[in-house]
Amino acid sequence: MKKFYLLLAIFVAALNLRPIITSVAPLIGTMRNDLGMSGLTASLLTTFPVLCMGFFAPVATALRDRLGLERTVFAALLLITGATALRGIVSSVTILVISALVGGIGISLAGPLLSGFIKKYFPTKPGIVSIYSASMIVGAAIASAFSIPIYNRSNQSLTLTLSCWAILGVIALIVWSVFLRNRANKESLVRSKLPIRNKRAILLTLFFGLMASMFYSVTAWISPIAHSFGYSAASSAMLLTIFTIIQIPVSLTIPGLVAKFGKRRFFLIFCSVSELIGIVILLLHLPMLPAVIFLGIGAGGLFPLALMLPIVETNTSEEAGAWSAMSQCGGYIIGAMGPLLIGAIYDHSGNFNAALLVMLVIIVAMIGVQLLITSRKAEVQTS
Repeated sequence: MKKFYLLLAIFVAALNLRPIITSVAPLIGTMRNDLGMSGLTASLLTTFPVLCMGFFAPVATALRDRLGLERTVFAALLLITGATALRGIVSSVTILVISALVGGIGISLAGPLLSGFIKKYFPTKPGIVSIYSASMIVGAAIASAFSIPIYNRSNQSLTLTLSCWAILGVIALIVWSVFLRNRANKESLVRSKLPIRNKRAILLTLFFGLMASMFYSVTAWISPIAHSFGYSAASSAMLLTIFTIIQIPVSLTIPGLVAKFGKRRFFLIFCSVSELIGIVILLLHLPMLPAVIFLGIGAGGLFPLALMLPIVETNTSEEAGAWSAMSQCGGYIIGAMGPLLIGAIYDHSGNFNAALLVMLVIIVAMIGVQLLITSRKAEVQTS
């Protein structure tokens, strides 16, 4: 199969892994008013998918063993598309929660298997993961940025605004339908096991969790932090947009640099220190734009590296899928707790200083894990 088509398949699949989550965030207030939704229920619309991405990730390898890699990704895209389209039937709290759950399961299946797909078709080019990560960020940014304009132009139709993203899923299903022609091959006879006793895999899982907890904490709280510092609502929202947009070129660049020059430790630490600088700027109450830029650079680099490491650490697509499933299982569960922890600390202290200090501790712990992952002995073993 032509390289371009394989890259297109990765791009359109990854494009669908976030809109069902990020399209909701700008409309939370509207949905609470229109549907009488409680704050707890509203939070489930974003928390459910992230938790599903963790809890159901191991199921991806089991289904891959039975159906084959490509067919399982197709099934995952079908779940995401169906869940998104379901929101267009009727505007109700029950439908929104059910669709969040089903969509989260679909994302949990597609996420780790796309890493296996890259390992299978591009075994010597792990830098291809940059397309995966950048496309995911683009999908998240588009859905977040255009939800309000679409809502206003559609005569304030929640059902249309939340379901229109199914179009992206339909496109992805058309592209991936080509793979359905292939009958289940030998890979379906291989039984995959999560590497739960492998110290390297455990370290990668811990790294993914610390990375994700920082990412989701910043995503959830950067606007409220800005507002508490005296920024307007519009400026606070713009800072979140900048944080998201700056990740796109970084996520496209970092994996390629690592693939070309090696030096995983340097790039991992560089991105973590970038996040560290961003948090320090916030603690010192300096202008927030530089802080958001540093945080975006760090997040934009760390996420694709977290996706890339299971690929470079393994020898086959089955192993890559299993390692990715394990790292995303534990990682997303840990990551989902990040925003809740920051919120609890803020409620207890009444300001964000203590919460920012906790973020510093998370980053320092993440750097420690990165040093273990990239120790000289480990580099020799995996080179």
